[in-house]
Amino acid sequence: MSEPSPARSSEKEEKRSLLQKLIDLIHPGPDTTAELIKTLAEAEDNNVIGVESRVMLEGVIRMAQMTAGDVLVAATRMDLVNINSPYDDILHLVIDTAHSRFPVYEDSRENIIGILLAKDLLKLQRAPELNLRALLRPAVFIPESKRLNDLLRDFRGNRNHQAIVIDEFGRVAGLVTIEDVLEQIVGEIEDEFDEAKDDGDIFGLADRTYRVSGYTALERVEAAFEVQFDDAGLDKTFDTIGGLIAHEMGHVPKRGEHCVLAGLNFHVLHTKGGAVKWFKVSPIHLTDAGV
Repeated sequence: MSEPSPARSSEKEEKRSLLQKLIDLIHPGPDTTAELIKTLAEAEDNNVIGVESRVMLEGVIRMAQMTAGDVLVAATRMDLVNINSPYDDILHLVIDTAHSRFPVYEDSRENIIGILLAKDLLKLQRAPELNLRALLRPAVFIPESKRLNDLLRDFRGNRNHQAIVIDEFGRVAGLVTIEDVLEQIVGEIEDEFDEAKDDGDIFGLADRTYRVSGYTALERVEAAFEVQFDDAGLDKTFDTIGGLIAHEMGHVPKRGEHCVLAGLNFHVLHTKGGAVKWFKVSPIHLTDAGV
């Protein structure tokens, strides 16, 4: 029988050494979650694991103790589709919010009858005779007490990416998405609606309004809309338009809220991580005209 090559033996020894280091570090083992997280920090300090691995492992540990009620989007902030709304109204909602899935209700917001995928609206454009009700996917309902690790396993198994959360009285408490769960592990997930995070940006929309990033510098907003915030008596010590508006409103703005500054109406389109990602902005004279 041939002897193992020195290189292969060295590789196995290196792996065994790394595993032994981790075993030695946690032996006899933490008794609480706090101790386990502290152990991971020590493992990072001893170069057993990297910082990214430590952050993700901590996220997994914390997520296992969290429930749907901890991360849900409250019912009052849900963007819902009324099954009886005209097609154009539904299309405008999809464009303005940029979500990919929408709970659909009939008669009452409590009566959710299914989930509409934004991409399925294209089928109505090609075949207007189709009934919107026929395009709905089944809605998944879960209790607030549903553990996030169990919910993630369900999301992966049934290919649903959104669930309606029900409170102890059987009422709609909110909704939770697979992104909400994964962010507890890997941190904030940026998507195409989160672009221009560093510098901010301003995009013209078809209805003569604008989509403005909350990270956009005040000077850029002033230049784009030909306004002066200091002339309106506003505090310009803030770097971004999101920071200024949060200061003026006295709280972190929520989706659907609006604020008028320097003749501009700022409507909150999208929030994430305790900050406004996007505003829909229009001059007051356009808002008054119903634009």
